[in-house]
Amino acid sequence: MKADNKQNFDDIRPLYDSEVPAAINYLVNDSYFRRVVEPLIKPIPWEMFSGAMLACKSVFDFQRTIIYPFMKQLIAKTTSELTGIGFDDFKNGSNYIFISNHRDIVLDAAFLNILLFEKQINTSEIAIGDNLLIYPWITKLVRLNKSFIVKRGVSVREMLDTSKHLSEYIYDTVKRRNQSIWIAQREGRAKDSDDKTQTSLLKMLTLYNSSKPVEALKSLNIVPLSITYEFDPCDYLKAKEYQLKRDNPEYKKSQADDIENMRTGITGYKGKIFFRLGKQINDELSEISSDVNRTKVLELAAEIIDAEIYKNYVFFPINYLACDLMENNNAFADKYTDKDKAFFDNYIDGQIAKIDIPNKDYDFLRQKLIEMYGNTVKNFVLVKGL
Repeated sequence: MKADNKQNFDDIRPLYDSEVPAAINYLVNDSYFRRVVEPLIKPIPWEMFSGAMLACKSVFDFQRTIIYPFMKQLIAKTTSELTGIGFDDFKNGSNYIFISNHRDIVLDAAFLNILLFEKQINTSEIAIGDNLLIYPWITKLVRLNKSFIVKRGVSVREMLDTSKHLSEYIYDTVKRRNQSIWIAQREGRAKDSDDKTQTSLLKMLTLYNSSKPVEALKSLNIVPLSITYEFDPCDYLKAKEYQLKRDNPEYKKSQADDIENMRTGITGYKGKIFFRLGKQINDELSEISSDVNRTKVLELAAEIIDAEIYKNYVFFPINYLACDLMENNNAFADKYTDKDKAFFDNYIDGQIAKIDIPNKDYDFLRQKLIEMYGNTVKNFVLVKGL
């Protein structure tokens, strides 16, 4: 572990309070930022909003004065309910890494921080991939809102040093600075909702003490978090991407696609949302034998995290119905009605109708959408042994 000189992390860390006024001044004078934000804040006039931003002198000021009211307005417009379960067990005083399944590019971490804020628990720092930092104003904004940068666009030769640097930052943040962190269990969203923790993530987390992977993971106080959206506004975009990749294995999303996913996820209707914190995994990690090699330790740790996420999902009738459609049985027939079936069929048809691509494959797209809503139940059944 390197000396904990905070200057070591200037390339990836969030902004300090002393840097807040300059960052806000940059944002309110950036025409692209205004163009994106102004429609979202209506009916509040830009002059009032920018004035409130300029009055912020710290990160806490910004989160309390700007982010919290904006998110509450967004929650009221695009959800019917946002519920946090298990948060009372995680009061201030201890710090954690919340590792969650990943549904929405922007909102997973934003909703978590709203729930923490309302429980008067210090908000978490947020891991964000540099592939999403498409414009300078986005970089300023996310660093202002307690995000740190995960560098993805580096060469193979640079990857180990970059990963070790990030690992040391995360350890320093949790253990020395007493600050919790949110990070997704995998790079990118699980577009079919078949949530699996990548061992490469856990490997990165242990690089600050790579010879003792169990101890390294235990020191970080990992708490799995299960995120459930009743409706995923980006489901049809994910299905569209599946067909484009099927038809052209070389297909890659563009920056415009990322922006469309972010915008759709933020503004689209999500129904009921549940964030359920599982239990800290240190007891399970302690049961891993000392003679198990590092690769196996990471695999076992990933399985522990996945099992905790799976068993803490919240389900709706459409999830049970989708799982039965996937498995071609009626195992959960008592969990939904004929009305639920008709609703789900209409919903799927409506989402597919939004997809405009050559050689549109209705059956394939329908199957992918069904999987997005059924895989969570399938994984719950596997871990519960039902």
